[in-house]
Amino acid sequence: LTLKLLQNLPFPLAAPSANPFGYISPTSPAHVLQNLGDKVLYILDGGPCELGIESTIVGLGDDCLLIYRLGAISVEKIATIAKTDNIKIITDVSRQIEFPGLSKTHYAPHKKMILGDIEELLKSHDLKNVGILSFKNIHSQIDLEKQVILSRKGSLEEAAKHLFSALRKLDQLQIPTILAEYVPDEGLGRAINDRLTRAAAKTK
Repeated sequence: LTLKLLQNLPFPLAAPSANPFGYISPTSPAHVLQNLGDKVLYILDGGPCELGIESTIVGLGDDCLLIYRLGAISVEKIATIAKTDNIKIITDVSRQIEFPGLSKTHYAPHKKMILGDIEELLKSHDLKNVGILSFKNIHSQIDLEKQVILSRKGSLEEAAKHLFSALRKLDQLQIPTILAEYVPDEGLGRAINDRLTRAAAKTK
């Protein structure tokens, strides 16, 4: 779709994200409309995002591959394609800031968001005032309409696809706090956990 757009334009195209800085990334045309409203004249409708999270940003080091931003292509898949295990994930914030989506606070809902063991967090919160973002489990203490499950079958790919739409849904509920948990820290789970950490950073 993007290539077709470029082929029909008589000029180069440069554009920022269709999103207010730091807020939850849009993954559907409806999200873009919610974000920008009458600030844009047109929205090119390509349907919902297939992968759900942003691209992986990869660079070349002197003797290794560098991952500047974890994303929709896992480190394991990159290792397989590149035929190397010599991959370094950059954690130096001063270097990260050169790349998009890597400020300490990013992808964040307006609500307060707390990460941890959900069952333990529920013990110290008013159950009427929280929503839940869980990987695959339902928590019986909370009304179902205040819970979003990323993947009932425990699929990291499905969880990645649903992550940002789930955060938006919870952010629109009449609750002050979102309780969330990390997913398994492997494959796409690393990128999901990176987004969750940044989303919750502003409340720390």
